[in-house]
Amino acid sequence: MLKSDNFAQSANAGSRENPEALLHSLVSVATHLMLAQVDAFSGRLSNALLAHSESAHDSREASLSFGAGQLLKKNTYAYYYLVSAELEKAFRRETTVLSGKAPAGTVSLQADDELSLVSYEEMDKKLAFSRAARAVELQAAEQYAALNMRFGSLLQKEALSIAQNPYRPEVILHALWDAWCQFDPEQGTHALVLPLLNADILFELTPVLHELNQHLVSKGILPDLQDSYRVRRNRSADKKVADDGERLRQFLSGNAENAATAAVAGGQGAQGAQGVQGNAPFGMTGQSGSAAGVAGIAGAAGAGISSAASAAGLQQLSALQNSQALMQWLTQEQGPVSLARMREQMPEAFHQGVAPQTLEVLSQVFDEVFRNDEIPVAVKQLISLLQIPVLKAAMLDQQFFFNNEHPARRLIDALSRFSPGVDESKAGQDPLLQSMQKHVERVTREFDQEIALFDEALRDLEAEVASQEKAAEQALQAPIRSALRKEKIRQATVTANHEVELRVGSGEIVAFVETFLENRWVKVLTLAYSVQDEKPQAVEDAIRTMDDLIWSVKPKITMPERQELLRRLPAILARLNKWLSLIKWDDADRIRFFAELAECHASIVRAPLELSPDRQLELAVEAAQRAAERRLEKRAEAERKSQEEQVAQQESSQDPYVQLVEQLERGIWLALQRDGLPEPVRVRLAWVSPMRSLYIFTTVQKDQTFSLSTQEVQQAFRSGQARLLEVEKIMDRALQEVVQRLPEAVADSPEPEIQEATA
Repeated sequence: MLKSDNFAQSANAGSRENPEALLHSLVSVATHLMLAQVDAFSGRLSNALLAHSESAHDSREASLSFGAGQLLKKNTYAYYYLVSAELEKAFRRETTVLSGKAPAGTVSLQADDELSLVSYEEMDKKLAFSRAARAVELQAAEQYAALNMRFGSLLQKEALSIAQNPYRPEVILHALWDAWCQFDPEQGTHALVLPLLNADILFELTPVLHELNQHLVSKGILPDLQDSYRVRRNRSADKKVADDGERLRQFLSGNAENAATAAVAGGQGAQGAQGVQGNAPFGMTGQSGSAAGVAGIAGAAGAGISSAASAAGLQQLSALQNSQALMQWLTQEQGPVSLARMREQMPEAFHQGVAPQTLEVLSQVFDEVFRNDEIPVAVKQLISLLQIPVLKAAMLDQQFFFNNEHPARRLIDALSRFSPGVDESKAGQDPLLQSMQKHVERVTREFDQEIALFDEALRDLEAEVASQEKAAEQALQAPIRSALRKEKIRQATVTANHEVELRVGSGEIVAFVETFLENRWVKVLTLAYSVQDEKPQAVEDAIRTMDDLIWSVKPKITMPERQELLRRLPAILARLNKWLSLIKWDDADRIRFFAELAECHASIVRAPLELSPDRQLELAVEAAQRAAERRLEKRAEAERKSQEEQVAQQESSQDPYVQLVEQLERGIWLALQRDGLPEPVRVRLAWVSPMRSLYIFTTVQKDQTFSLSTQEVQQAFRSGQARLLEVEKIMDRALQEVVQRLPEAVADSPEPEIQEATA
């Protein structure tokens, strides 16, 4: 089969799924990955705005930039949700346009770029977006090229241009800017933010585009793109993987030589072709070597081995697989029985026709799997039952070793991945273990030469596990509501402090009121913001009451001003008392505060009115000077705190435990030492709050949940009380360990591509 045929076959395989549905499924993938970076992006943007305020020559621009930076720093939560909505809306709109299903009136960003009569400001904005988008695009050109080719293949078109890609930088830039315009109504900051949306501050698009490509690959959309278009994050690691793959290929080539010799001796030469590749973990694009070796061992479409020796070996293994004595032996053992031990006990079953190199590598791979202490013994026993079927699968298709999407490998990976959820205290009554056992027994009973059986068993197992997890989700609802409430209050407190700081920073508020606002009214505003969804008017009333209080203690020089104070004062005091009662401030400090407030109001009303203009000006200058001094003090304090936060943020970005916790995803398993228990327990990360400030874990029993803050999780890893359970991609890691121990093989004549790469 020619290479071009492989491409067509891959595209057709992927197109069996509705292309429009597949395109729209990418929206949630991209949105989720980008939202995971919003916190870091907001921090960079906030710091850039604060830095700009220091270097700006125009005082108004400096003030706007400083205020915008502080606003974003204190209200990241609000900006997060605006960005979430804008990104998803933009991606869905552009995806609809790309799929050709856009309803009448839908306009993509492409239409915005058409020539029209626009203002100079609009032209400058378009140019700013274009320049920023181009810089970001160049950094991820390789990934975009691969994604454009896959979109073209999915839609049965030529490769798309970047202007048609729904995830192009310009779409992302517009979404972020639109979110900012909603976040900060002050139009002066809109022009300040736009030039800051550059490649240094924006999201890291490489991993996002990588996942989008991988999602399409998993659906069969051009899985074998040329190396120049593969999405790679670490080229040095890729080279090592390719070297390991070459070493394994050369070791396994002994199978080809043996099979070819047997075929010639028996007069049964076979002809085959390479099959379509999946994602090769060793970076290999197919087997190489002598044409006789490939033709002698490859079966139809690369899936079968038709030599007499291999056929005999498969027949022997099938007899062993169906042996009741073997099944009884494997199930009665206290632990897993290795393939090497089977070979020792039953050498006649592996004597004729079983490829020795394949048997050797696979034996060592299973030994590595069984050494993993994170996998419960009961699950290891189930994996041991699959050793003979997997050996047969590897003999039928040696791409088993190079394709990490091979169904047999994925089934074992799934058993390992789900294994921490097995409740060993229930013995054989655990529903998860029973599901695993049912599908493993099906494979051992039915597998002959249909590799697809592994895939069917995997899909059924994953569906049953998903159903079991959904049934257990009910226990999570109460702790999730509690966690969301805590996070909402935490963010409300940040916003409340910011509102008070904006007013206190003016330096014009009398000392006792300033203390009252910082210590008491912050709690009032926190309460108001926390109930904002249910009572939107609460925030407005609390802020208006605070502003009225501040106004009431400012000097009133004219008689109309004092009359206005006397008229409004009862309502102001009534609203103050209402809010303070809601936060349950009923001690003696409240009485003292209102006594001081009454004295302050009395002094304002009693102050002499007949002041000369010069005296009035003198008092105004003195008040302005005091306010300016206090304002400078407040700003210096704010800048000091900002610098401390930047230092702390920089230190945390270099802390491996901080980075580790940031990368934790739902579904991952940990071993966690909990108070009062002698041994660590297995826990699953069941939920992460939107701001990643709270993590909810479930135990193996699934009905027991508990939550930890980000700092508590970080400290648990730092102190050694928590560690990740290494149960993901178990076959990949085991195979890599085995390959490292293989003897070095030196090729007689390196291929030109290898020579060029070495040079």
